[in-house]
Amino acid sequence: MDGLLDPGNGNPAWRALSEQDRSLVRAILQATLRNLPIIDAFIDRLVTRPLPEGAVALRHTLRIAAAQILFLDIPAHAAVNIAVEMARGDPRNRRFFALVNALLRQMIRQKNEELPQLQSQVTNAPAWLGELVETAYPERASAIFEAHRHPPAIDLSVKNDAEGWAAKLGGRVTSTGSVRLGQVDGPITDLEGFADGEWWVQDAAASIPARLFGDISGWRVADLCAAPGGKTAQLAAAGAEVIAVERAEGRLNRLQENLRRLKLGAATVAADAAKWQPPAPADAVLLDAPCSATGTLRRHPDIAYLKAGRDVSGLTKAQDALLAKAVSMVKPGGLLVYAVCSLQPEEGPARIAALLAKDDRVERLPIAAEELPGLAEAVTPEGDLRSLPCHLAEKGGLDGFYACRLRRL
Repeated sequence: MDGLLDPGNGNPAWRALSEQDRSLVRAILQATLRNLPIIDAFIDRLVTRPLPEGAVALRHTLRIAAAQILFLDIPAHAAVNIAVEMARGDPRNRRFFALVNALLRQMIRQKNEELPQLQSQVTNAPAWLGELVETAYPERASAIFEAHRHPPAIDLSVKNDAEGWAAKLGGRVTSTGSVRLGQVDGPITDLEGFADGEWWVQDAAASIPARLFGDISGWRVADLCAAPGGKTAQLAAAGAEVIAVERAEGRLNRLQENLRRLKLGAATVAADAAKWQPPAPADAVLLDAPCSATGTLRRHPDIAYLKAGRDVSGLTKAQDALLAKAVSMVKPGGLLVYAVCSLQPEEGPARIAALLAKDDRVERLPIAAEELPGLAEAVTPEGDLRSLPCHLAEKGGLDGFYACRLRRL
């Protein structure tokens, strides 16, 4: 979805829209994807017989209209009229325009009665994701599914004076030290402080791994798989001498652009972190490893359908290789933080268990609950970080992150 809606290289029809209409399209897409199982269940409940096999375009038309009727503040009659117009103008759907009209008008009439039932009865996730969440987090599964339905808050990491920037931007400071914004009208880049490089957008949960090092002023820190650079910026702003390593040239360019805007210095290296070696042993290494990204579904709801339950064994092999290499980069007594924005245990605690079972050069350095004020529930019994989308739900939620802090012996 981010690729299709990229302002510079996205879908041409979307790029041709006004800024206001672009925002509307994005909202419709996100609402549809966030609530797709509920929407499909409602559609299937209303049809007297199953939609024709292969009528994908018809179902898509119904889905995006239903998202507007059920979940967005858009006049229902307008959503119906546009859907009927779309069906009439599409050779694949032209013969179904009367069905589209009748079904959507019936949905409007039954919304207040049927929608609450469906929301309580339907697992709001594709089957593979529902099974994953219910198995890994049985007591929090319903809350996680509910959190995935809601747009995430916009969090900022600031160079300094979080309270001051919260006041200027009409936000508040979270327990993790981020500035969480309220309603934002217009592009985020128009807000005070962006052009001057005073802050950057970064989910509050994503900001935690870099904080686990403590005071790193003057430390030599390697940031592996570093793009787009939020954690690199954190480390540099904290006074560390940072080397940011990123394999993809395009992503590295984006990282460098972000650092220039923020007026922060860091050495950057285009290299495969699994093969690269720092010029000298590092005081600390931050490895935010490539992963399935299932913890970011609140802001990237398409991931639930792009991944489709794909086997993550290839990712776990890469994570193991990166972890082993990261250990070799840290000097004795130094720290290593491993992080993934995944809900899948095999990408998080299972990788650390595998590392500790075969490498006696490192030990876990548990995170204490007082290190995460207001978020003690995200500290596991082993002393790792496990944030969930339903954590701080009443205050805007968090991305799902796993992080473990290790010390080189």
